[in-house]
Amino acid sequence: MLETVKSPARGGRIKTLLAPKGWRREKMQHSLPEVFASVPVPAQGSFWKKLLAFSGPGLMVAVGYMDPGNWATDIAGGAQFGYTLLSVILISNIFAIILQYLALKLGIVTERDLAQVCRDHYSPVVSFCLWVLCEIAIAACDLAEVIGSALALNLLFHIPLAVGVAITALDVLVILFFQYKGFRLIESIVASLIFVILACFSYEILASHPDFFPLISNLIPKQQIMTNPSMLYIAIGIMGATVMPHNLYLHSSIVQTRNYERNEAGKKMAIKFATIDSTAALLFAFFINASILIVAGATFHNTGHQGVADIMEAHKLLAPLLGTTLASTLFAIALLASGQNSTLTGTLAGQIVMEGFLNIRLKPWLRRLITRAIAIIPAFIVTLVYGEKGIANLLVLSQVILSMQLSFAVIPLILFTNNPKKMGSFANSWYTQWTAWTVAIIILGLNIYLLYDTFR
Repeated sequence: MLETVKSPARGGRIKTLLAPKGWRREKMQHSLPEVFASVPVPAQGSFWKKLLAFSGPGLMVAVGYMDPGNWATDIAGGAQFGYTLLSVILISNIFAIILQYLALKLGIVTERDLAQVCRDHYSPVVSFCLWVLCEIAIAACDLAEVIGSALALNLLFHIPLAVGVAITALDVLVILFFQYKGFRLIESIVASLIFVILACFSYEILASHPDFFPLISNLIPKQQIMTNPSMLYIAIGIMGATVMPHNLYLHSSIVQTRNYERNEAGKKMAIKFATIDSTAALLFAFFINASILIVAGATFHNTGHQGVADIMEAHKLLAPLLGTTLASTLFAIALLASGQNSTLTGTLAGQIVMEGFLNIRLKPWLRRLITRAIAIIPAFIVTLVYGEKGIANLLVLSQVILSMQLSFAVIPLILFTNNPKKMGSFANSWYTQWTAWTVAIIILGLNIYLLYDTFR
């Protein structure tokens, strides 16, 4: 059941909003209040003008689906097993589209992000545990960003990995600069970097000359993915790298940056355009993830280099195998763009999760330094002790950790969006409920199997 409550809006004004009955009024503050409803949406504009106004959050979410962690799992999967794991990327992307739809709907309808809804619904102990698990996932994701950016700096400018890891701590200053220039600027930067990655891998695809028919046939899942432990490990890593738990918190928050009528008709319109934006952006992410695996499969697996399992080795072999140094250079540029893009969205996700679960508001620079320190320390130690090989293993492991944390975000999200008391008429239909629970069961089942196989 929904009731109308009053809460502070931007500029110190009082704004009326719909909130689930029983929620404590003092907690009704907006997610990312500094940018809430800051992007105008034309009330009488055409379909395309409205779509343009709502475009942006989807791309910011899609960044998490093409971060450096994806590169590690996709390269390892392509080199070892060719195009076989393409079906895993496709299925993961479909799962992502479904789950991000639920996240954006929760944010638009309740005007609360997923972390805030968890805090409202669960006891303080449960909320704290969920926050800890989410912070572990964000730390694993941030670890991938740190390593990816350090690797890119090494490949492009020959900066030692340990120094590159330390340099990534400084990107907090860049993020702080852009945060105060408006949310649309951040979205534009993210979109530009995605275009760079897309252009680089379009070239890589053309240069690697993949086999078209085997590629298409492997979009259908093969039984050996479940029976081969090595293949299953990488498959779950791909799923963990593709369906990112912190992205669900991020998306439920940033969809609220649009300024539309906060009534049933306005929210219905917002869900429609936000879903189009999210789906289109995630299709871009699918193309890039698939491209990484296809390039690895065509360049390494089909030429007898199945042992290639990390970014550094892949970069070294691209130029001689494809016959052009441009391939290696564009590969490194795309990696740097991916790492920096992930840094932007990871910062916002960390802020949303901490403020939502704990209702603690830290200075952005302090929040970023804390998360960066958590990621930098293990990356720095592994780099000094084990070098490139240790970095590669740590990158793949970070994605498996993400997959392990996924259920703790997915299950509450499904429960909340199924609940008419929280969602009113926007509660999930029986078909959506069935689909969402199927996705959750598959994810949970794969993770349990991986744990059993690992300890066995």
